[in-house]
Amino acid sequence: MHDRLIPLVDEGLGNSAYLLDLGDGRALAVDPSLDLRAADAAATKRGLRTAYAAETHLHADFLSGARQLAHDHGAQILASAAGQRTFDHIGLGDGDEVDLGGLRLRALATPGHTPEHLSYLLLDGDREVGVFTGGSLIVGAAARTDLIGPEHTEQLARAQYASLHRLAALADATAVWPTHGAGSFCSAPPGAARTSTIGAEKTGNPLLRAPDEDTFVRILLDSLGSYPAYFARLGELNRHGQLVTAPPLLAPLDAARVRRLLSDGAIAVDVRPVGDYAAGHIPGSLAIPLRAQYATWLGWLVPPDVPIVIVRDPGQDPADILWPALNVGCTTIAGELAGGVAAWTATGGQLATTRVASPAEMDTTSVVDVRQASEVTAGHLPGAHLIELGSLAEHASDLPSGPATVMCGHGERAATAASLLERAGHHEVSILAGGARDWAKVTGRTLDTRR
Repeated sequence: MHDRLIPLVDEGLGNSAYLLDLGDGRALAVDPSLDLRAADAAATKRGLRTAYAAETHLHADFLSGARQLAHDHGAQILASAAGQRTFDHIGLGDGDEVDLGGLRLRALATPGHTPEHLSYLLLDGDREVGVFTGGSLIVGAAARTDLIGPEHTEQLARAQYASLHRLAALADATAVWPTHGAGSFCSAPPGAARTSTIGAEKTGNPLLRAPDEDTFVRILLDSLGSYPAYFARLGELNRHGQLVTAPPLLAPLDAARVRRLLSDGAIAVDVRPVGDYAAGHIPGSLAIPLRAQYATWLGWLVPPDVPIVIVRDPGQDPADILWPALNVGCTTIAGELAGGVAAWTATGGQLATTRVASPAEMDTTSVVDVRQASEVTAGHLPGAHLIELGSLAEHASDLPSGPATVMCGHGERAATAASLLERAGHHEVSILAGGARDWAKVTGRTLDTRR
């Protein structure tokens, strides 16, 4: 059975969707995102038609592709009746089963991550093959319970306790197929494993080893960090379902048009590698290097109603810019600067530069570390200002004037931070190429682990 399950991992969002070959030319998709390129390619490669699309919950971190699969392939959508979705779907409650043609899918009410959350137990006869756990039981943890609002967080954490123990009552050999995994802001610990078994989680998951409900709640709530601003918007969008009726296009905009857009409040988002951005960029542009995590920071840092002009290198695929943006609900990309920065300067535009410094070259006394709180506890430069990237813009005025170096784990988030500080009026900013451990290795100094 496991050779018929195809995980589709989104390294940037830290999630896994699944495509299950039902053995008769049809497939079941679980928690597909609106960016269906990988799911469609996997189905096509195996000669499958996606006949079912199951959603475990109303996602806050990406737009669902379930309605798109119904539109494109006639898939039947399976989802919690309690989710009150406004598009056609088969509404399921606790214990309801769907015959997949030999295999059965049983809905299990597992509230906690969201109130209407379902897990789906895959049955072959009476054998419990595996369970799609969404944001309930995940590898080594459970997904966060604070997305609905602070007044519901503890109540949902207590519901999560009951849900995890319900799942733990399944056979030890039952596979655990979560949606959220390492890298997800829905709360997942670091680690390479994205799937597990009930037996392994009973042994190794700290939450399942908690001696009582109160301890479980304390451990879970203590693990909650910040999350992207767009999480507040996507759940309601997913309740109504999203459709893309034509492939997104990155429209070419000449330099004059870009100047008009910027003067009217648009923002230039520079997706080039850090070195290219630093060597010359449109003043006031926001650097978000194109990589797996690009969409997270785009959705987090750019307000949903602000028009965006993309600046890219010729070798960067427009589809890899547009689809991830749509995946997090970013629909305001007006186009791209045709001809890139060369076209900008050819028409009289000025460029700004930003210094990139190696750990050995770092010569500022002011250091701004923009990693997540969970990262800096492992070690940061003594005396560094610890401000997460997601909240840097609102705290930029609190930083001292004068030269400063911004840093993260490798340099990409530092480039974004440098661009935010430039937009806020800080113009003597350097980007550290590398991270805290690189600095410690070069200087021989000890990192600080205090907050």
